[in-house]
Formats: sequence, structure tokens, C-alpha cells
Amino acid sequence: MSRPNIIDADVHNAIAHSKDLLPFLPKVWHDYWLSAGPAYGGGWHSPIGVMRKDTIPIGGGIPGSDPQHMLKHHFEKYGIDYGILTGSGILGVSLNPNPDYGNVVASAYNDWLVETWLKASPVYKGSILVNHADPLAAAKEIDRMAKHKDMIQVIMCSGSRMLFGQRFFHPIYEAAERNGLPVAVHPGTEGRGIAGAPTPSGYPTSYLEWHNILPTNYMAHVNSLVCEGVFEKYPKLKFVAIEGGIAWLPHLMWRMDKNYKGLRDLVPWLKRLPSEYIREHIRLTTQPIEEPANPVHLNQIFDMIGGDNMIMFSSDYPHWDFDNPSMVLQPIRKDLRQRILADNAIELYGLQTFPVLKQEV
Repeated sequence: MSRPNIIDADVHNAIAHSKDLLPFLPKVWHDYWLSAGPAYGGGWHSPIGVMRKDTIPIGGGIPGSDPQHMLKHHFEKYGIDYGILTGSGILGVSLNPNPDYGNVVASAYNDWLVETWLKASPVYKGSILVNHADPLAAAKEIDRMAKHKDMIQVIMCSGSRMLFGQRFFHPIYEAAERNGLPVAVHPGTEGRGIAGAPTPSGYPTSYLEWHNILPTNYMAHVNSLVCEGVFEKYPKLKFVAIEGGIAWLPHLMWRMDKNYKGLRDLVPWLKRLPSEYIREHIRLTTQPIEEPANPVHLNQIFDMIGGDNMIMFSSDYPHWDFDNPSMVLQPIRKDLRQRILADNAIELYGLQTFPVLKQEV
């Protein structure tokens, strides 16, 4: 085949040591970074940890922090042609109370990513981290980093004080569309830092309870993006909901379409059914894909969505609920597997050919 076979849309690269970011960070912020890190606080304890124990680099260190170890342990092992790097423990800079700090950390991280990971191998593709608490600064950062050919999307945390369809965030979308980049969000910061409670009724008690309910935030953001007219205002924009599941989408699409028919005067800027905007502009990743007892039901969910181009494979490496690409898609009908494994990501990110020097990876 002349096109990539597997593209992993969610690979978590980590900073090995806090000091590694210092060469890219203004000196005035060094002490703050070394003592506080992203400093968005809070969270729920997982008794099994977040990282797989077998992903620690040879010689020790933080899982996902060694580009060469990841190449051998993940990319070569599973035949993955490209991996979209989404960061680890850094996205929450948007939820730091100090937006100036969030801005400089995001910029430093992006420069570090280019020098440390994108130069390590052509299989790595980067995500431009932005501080969504300061959209004008985020737009400038997108313009700055989009010049790098291996930065292929914008990324921000899904935890927020406001829903993402609101016009406060529109400078981010304008910059992303201007540079031909999708905007991705990743969960894990709900209920942390300056974000609100992760549910409308407050805070879950355990990590399990919190983890189960994360898709509700994605439902709220997608609903907001469509109803606020973001995709009418930015018709070329694509929005990627990483690691948020899939099974919630048919219900949301049906409910939005039904209510739109009776309440369309409240959103006069919409020219189509909400579900049509979702199919055209929203992309989802597989991990953590729902696992019904009857696999037929999973295929029925894909049929209900009605958008074979919407789903992309993701492993979530090196997290505990990692998905093996050779196993996770077995319950899915054969005609859709290759679209999920690579074709949909090829179309979204323009990764039409194999990485240069792939034989040396």
C-alpha cells in the first residue's frame, strides 16, 4: 500500500525533567515552573496509576518521555506509521489562574516539542498547545507555530470556565482556520484549577465516578459549538474530541435535531440540522471505545452516527487503558476498520505518504 496503514491520533509524550523546559522558558518564570509546574491542582486518585508500568524507558524515568524508547516500544511493535503527540500533564496550563504564565509555558512547550520530539523522527507529528484562557495570545501562538510543517493541529484541555462555542474563544478558531489546522481537545482537567465542577451537580467522589462521566463535558462543548454557530462562522474548521468515547453522540445528535425543529428561531444563524454540522466538522478518537457485551451494538452505534469519516484510531499510549490497534477494532465491521485505522486521519491531517526514512525508524 502506498498510503499509511495506521495513524495513532493520541500519543502522550512527556517532559522527562522539569529543567528540560528551562532553555525555552523566559528566565523570570524559571523558579515558578520548577516549583509549581503547570500548577492547575486538584484531581482524583487512581489506585492503578495513570501510566502503564511497562512503558518506563530503559534506565528509568517517566513513561512517554524518551522518543527513541517510544519508537521501539510502541511504533515498531504495532506497525504505526504516524503518531499525533498530545502531551502529558501539560494541557492544564489553561487552568492556571495566571494567564501570562499559561501563555509562556505553552510557548516554551511548543518550542521544546519541536526540538526534542519532532526532530527525533518523522513519525512524530505535533500539536500546538495553547492557553485557551487567553484566546488572543493563543491565536498569536497558533500563527507562530503553524509555520512548522510537523505541527498539524491545535490542542487545548477540555476543562474550561466556559463552553467552547462562546465567542470568547473565536479568535482561536479563526487562527486555526486561517492556518488550515484542526482544533483538538483532550480530557483530564475537568474539575481542576479554575475550571468549574466536572458535573452540573458538583464533584464526583472517586476516580472511577469521575472517569465514567467525562463524556458529558464533550457533549456540552459540541452542543455549544454547533448552537453558537461556530461552524457557520468558520466553515473550514474541524474539531477533534480526543479520548471522550463515541456512544454518547447518537443521542446528542437526535436530541439536537428534534429540538432545533421547534426552537430554530433561537439560532437563526444555523442553516442546517445540528447533526449535519456534527458529521462535517466533528472528529472523534477510538480510545476509550465503549465495549458492549454484544459487539453488534457497537456497529449499530456507528450506523446511528452516519459518518464513517468521523472516527480515528487512538491508542492513548502510555496510559493504563491503552488500546492495541491489532485487537481493539476487531468487533467493528471490516469495511470501516481501515478508515478508522488510517484513512480518516490521512484526510484530516494530510498525511498522504509514509514518513521519509521510515526504514530507519
